[in-house]
Amino acid sequence: MRQALRFLLPLLLFLGALAWGASIFISTTSRRWFDKDVTMRAQLAVSGAREALALHWRSSNPAGIARVLKEIAVDERVMATAACTLFGDRVAATPGYPARLGCDIVRAHASRARPDVAPAALDESLLLDGARLQMNAIPVLDGGEPLGYVLLVHDVSFVDRREAATRRFLLGAIAIVALAAAIVTVLVERFSWRNWTTELRRLLSGTSGRREFQPILRDVRELANRLASEQSAGSTGQWSPERLRQALTRHLEGEGVILVANREPYIHSRAQDGSIVVRHPASGLVTALEPVMRACSGVWIGHGSGPADREVCDRQGRVRVPPGEESYTLRRVWLSAEEEKGYYYGFSNEGLWPLCHVVHTRPTFRAQDWEVYQQVNRKFADAVCAEANSDDPIVMVQDYHFALLPRMLRQRLPRATVITFWHIPWPNSEQFGICPWYPEILHGLLGSSILGFHTQYHCNHFVDAVDRYLEARIDREQQAIILDGRPTLVRSYPISVDWPNRWAQGTPPVDECRADVWRSLGLPPSALLGIGVDRLDYTKGIEERLLAVDRLLERCPQFRGRFVFAQIAAPSRTAIERYRQLNESVEALAARINERFAAPGYRPIVLLREHHEPPAIYRFYRAADLCYVSSLHDGMNLVAKEFVAARDDERGVLVLSRFTGAARELTEALVVNPYDLEEASSALAAALTMSGHEQGERMRSMRTLISEFNIYRWAGRMLVDAARLRQRDRLSWRLVDVLQRGGGG
Repeated sequence: MRQALRFLLPLLLFLGALAWGASIFISTTSRRWFDKDVTMRAQLAVSGAREALALHWRSSNPAGIARVLKEIAVDERVMATAACTLFGDRVAATPGYPARLGCDIVRAHASRARPDVAPAALDESLLLDGARLQMNAIPVLDGGEPLGYVLLVHDVSFVDRREAATRRFLLGAIAIVALAAAIVTVLVERFSWRNWTTELRRLLSGTSGRREFQPILRDVRELANRLASEQSAGSTGQWSPERLRQALTRHLEGEGVILVANREPYIHSRAQDGSIVVRHPASGLVTALEPVMRACSGVWIGHGSGPADREVCDRQGRVRVPPGEESYTLRRVWLSAEEEKGYYYGFSNEGLWPLCHVVHTRPTFRAQDWEVYQQVNRKFADAVCAEANSDDPIVMVQDYHFALLPRMLRQRLPRATVITFWHIPWPNSEQFGICPWYPEILHGLLGSSILGFHTQYHCNHFVDAVDRYLEARIDREQQAIILDGRPTLVRSYPISVDWPNRWAQGTPPVDECRADVWRSLGLPPSALLGIGVDRLDYTKGIEERLLAVDRLLERCPQFRGRFVFAQIAAPSRTAIERYRQLNESVEALAARINERFAAPGYRPIVLLREHHEPPAIYRFYRAADLCYVSSLHDGMNLVAKEFVAARDDERGVLVLSRFTGAARELTEALVVNPYDLEEASSALAAALTMSGHEQGERMRSMRTLISEFNIYRWAGRMLVDAARLRQRDRLSWRLVDVLQRGGGG
C-alpha cells in the first residue's frame, strides 16, 4: 500500500497542475475563438445587406438605412445596430442602440486614419451595466468606395458562462480520472503478477491458442443475420430456381441462355458390362453452373470428352440433360487430340493457369499452342452462332479457356449480350505482361458486355492491365472500360453453391454417413476425421496440407492414433509433366507421414486418388470433424462452401486458406496461411478441440450467409445486369435502324 501511495501522491499533484493549466488554456482559446466567430458573423451580416445599404446611403435615405439595420438586428445575439459616417456621425440606429456608445469607435479611428488606406473592420470589447459586450464596426463599400460604417453591438456574456461550464466539466473529469487511477493502481498492484503468471501458464499449455482464430469481420455475421431476418419477415425473397426463372421471364422474356464452358456437365462412359453410364466431372465450375442451367434452360456448349459421348448425341452433337429431367440441351464440340493438346493442356493449362496463380510454377507459352487456342475458340464461336435463335442472344462465356471468344462473338453477332466470367484469379499487370499475346487476350475479353470476377481485387488487377497495355477509356465511377466505342462493365460477382443444396438433401443423415465412412476407412469409434477434397493440382496446396497434419501429430501427441486425414484427390491433367510430378510427390509425402506415425491398425493419411461422384463426396463432408481447404491461390473455392452446405447438423469446422476468395466471405472459418505450418497445425488442433457450442455458432453464421448469397443470386445478378444492358442496346440499335432506313429513303 505504501508503494501505491508513493505513486498516487505525485499522480494527484500532476493531475492538479494539469487541470489548472488546461483551465487557463481553454479559457484563453475559447475566448479568442468566440471573439473571432462574432466578428465573422458581423462581417457576413453586413456583406449580405451591402447592396441595400449602399442604395439608401447614396440616396441619403436614413429611414431606409434604419429598416436594413433592423433586419440585421434580427440575430438573437445582436443587441443593436447603427450606421455612422466615415467621420463618426451617426446616420441611423435601431431603437435599442445605447445612446452613450454613439460612433466613438469610428471617430477615434478617423482621427488617425490615412486617406490613402481603405477603411478596415474595427472591433472593441466593453462593459455596459455589468454586461460584457463586443462592438464591431464594418465598413460599407460601394464599388470599392467607402460610404461609412455599420456598428453591431453583441452580447457576449454567454462566453463567460460557457467558460465556467467548461472549467467545471474539466475539473470533474480530472477528478474522476484521478479516482479511477487510484483504484486501478491498487488493483494492478494486487492482481497483475498473479494474472500474468496465470496467462503465461495458459500460453505454455496451448489452451489459449484458439482466440487467434476468432473472426475479425463480425459485420459479415451481422449482415447475414439481417438478411435472414428480412427473409423471414417476408420483406425479401431468397434466391431460388423459381425466383431465377421469374427474373428471366420478367427481364429476358423467358429467353434461354447459351452457356459456353470447356467442361461438360455430364460425361457418358461405358461400364464394364458394356452399358452407358453417366458421370459428373470433378469441377467446381460445373458444380456451380449446372443448377443455374436447370433453372434457366437454354444450351450448354462444352467439349465432348467422354468415351461414349458421341453415341448418345444427334448429328449436331446435341443431347438433352440431365438424364430423366431433360431441362436443357448439351451441345458437344468435338476436338481432335492435337487440338486438345494445344488448346487445353498447352496454352490454357501450361500457360494461362500458372500465369494467373501465384504458386511459383513457371508458365510455358508456345506459338503452336497459341495458334490452336485461337482455332478452338473459333470452333466454339461457330457452335454459339449455330445455337443462337436471334440476332441478340444472351451468351455466358466461362473461364480462361475462351479469352478470345467474346471478341469473336461481337464480330459475328454484334447485338449479342456477352457475359464473361473469369473463374480463376487475375494477375497483376506486370505479371500478366509475361504472356506474349496479352494484347489479343485483353481485346478478346473486352468484346464482353459484362466481365465478371470473384473479387473486386481481381477486377482492379484487370483494369490496371488495360490501363497499362491498351489505349482504352476507363470509367472508374461506372466500373466500365470503353474500347472501340463499346463499354464493358467490369464487376465482382462472388460465386457460390445452390441452396437448398440438392446433393446435401439427397445424402443420408450425419450419423449414417459417419458410420458408412468409418466402415469404409476402417476407423475405430473414437477416431477424429479430417478431409480434403480437390483435383490433384499444385494450386490446391495438398502438399502443404499433409505437412500441416505431420506437424500437428508432431506437436500434439494426443492426436496420434486418433486423428486421420482423408484426402480425396481426383487425378487431373496427367498429360502435363508438372501434374505427374505432383502426383508422385503427394504419394511419397503421404507414405513418409504414415511410416513415421503408423501404429497397428492406424495410418494418419488416407489418400483416395480416384474420381468420386458428388453423393460419395457429400458423405465425407457430413461425416468429417473438420475440412481443410489449403489452396495457395484460388479465385473462390467452392469446396469450402459445399462443406458448409452439407452440414445441416451445424457441426464440423472449416479450416480455410486466406488465399482463397471464399476467405473474404466465410470469416467464421479458421482462416490460416497454408505456408505457415505452425499456424495451420494450431488451427487443426483448435478445430479438433472446439466445443460443440462454438462449432454451431460458426456453422450457423456461414450457412446463413451461403443460403442468402447462393448460386442463383450470383446468376440472377449477372443476368439482370445483362438484361438492362440489352434493353439499352436494343433501343440504340432500333434508333440506328430508323436512321439507316431514313437515310436510304
